[in-house]
Amino acid sequence: MMRNCYSVIIAGGKGTRFWPLSRSQRPKQLLKILSPKSLLAETAERAFPLGGRNQTLVVTVVEQLRAARRELRALPARNFLAEPQGKNTAPCIGLAALEVVKRNPNAVMIVLPADHWVADVKAFQRTLRAACDLAERHDKLITVGIRPDYPETGYGYIVKSRALGARSGNGAFRVKRFTEKPAVAVARRLMRQGSLWNSGIFVWKAATLLDLLARYQPEIARGLDAIGKAAVEKSLSSPKLRSVIAREYKKMATISIDYAVLEPAGAEGRVLTLEADFGWSDVGSWAAVHRMMHKDSLGNAGNGRWLGLGAKNCLVHAPDRLVVLLGLENAVVVDTPDALLVGDLNRSQEVRELVEELRKKGYGAYTVK
Repeated sequence: MMRNCYSVIIAGGKGTRFWPLSRSQRPKQLLKILSPKSLLAETAERAFPLGGRNQTLVVTVVEQLRAARRELRALPARNFLAEPQGKNTAPCIGLAALEVVKRNPNAVMIVLPADHWVADVKAFQRTLRAACDLAERHDKLITVGIRPDYPETGYGYIVKSRALGARSGNGAFRVKRFTEKPAVAVARRLMRQGSLWNSGIFVWKAATLLDLLARYQPEIARGLDAIGKAAVEKSLSSPKLRSVIAREYKKMATISIDYAVLEPAGAEGRVLTLEADFGWSDVGSWAAVHRMMHKDSLGNAGNGRWLGLGAKNCLVHAPDRLVVLLGLENAVVVDTPDALLVGDLNRSQEVRELVEELRKKGYGAYTVK
């Protein structure tokens, strides 16, 4: 284990991508889609060997706090930080950095989304140990880049510059720029150029991140400073601080850490990417789940009880009753006690918009529990 290493798991998802299985109070990270364990539990177990349980923190939103604690009973209660509301990743990661610096001013902080899938856990841990070493030696912001398997349009891409060199057989590069969710033709061109998927896994000194937030996002930094002053002798997990955190969060911008810090820091040469290949997916849609599951000879995959008759390239999730697919192609069928989704597997990225449409049409109750 690395003494100065703190893992921070970001677990505040809204539960929209995997409707009707996921809901606002049962988001993606709490689902058991690809294994008997939730994505959150698997993320934590991958992180424990890096800094240990006591140095593994979880940031979630207040309404999901109890569920996250139930899922990760091995973590002490003080290691759960609760946001009053989701404000994207910059305030969330800033809050975690504030807590990490309080515990260890010299700490290196690993930021891990709670809802990723990793095939090769040992390679994942080797990569993050190398990233922590880079962050300590160079005091840069490190983003883990994944070698693309196909031209995914739902991911961000990292355009590499010259190589820096790294240990453990991994390659470190300076970042030239970031490209967000390109069209398929652009994604193909980026792959040919050797660009990487931006995994959303970051490593940096917690103190450095706070300094850069102060530089690029002073509004967020002022709020974090006020929270820090109120928490001189308390952990930020203390319920006594919730009113202060809520007050300051209202003033903060809703912005991702990519736009808030990584892009301006990258323009100044302060961002590196560590190229990695450990079998990764952000499990961003039902189509992504289909890609990772074992399939029959016609490309069908599923959980629960299902039967395909002339069906091709379909995904079924039906834990409670039998589902039969007759002659369907490229379909996704998700059966739950109160709602059924039948759709085009190739359009599964649109489920998020579907959830918003349900709310507009007066079916918001079907998006909650």
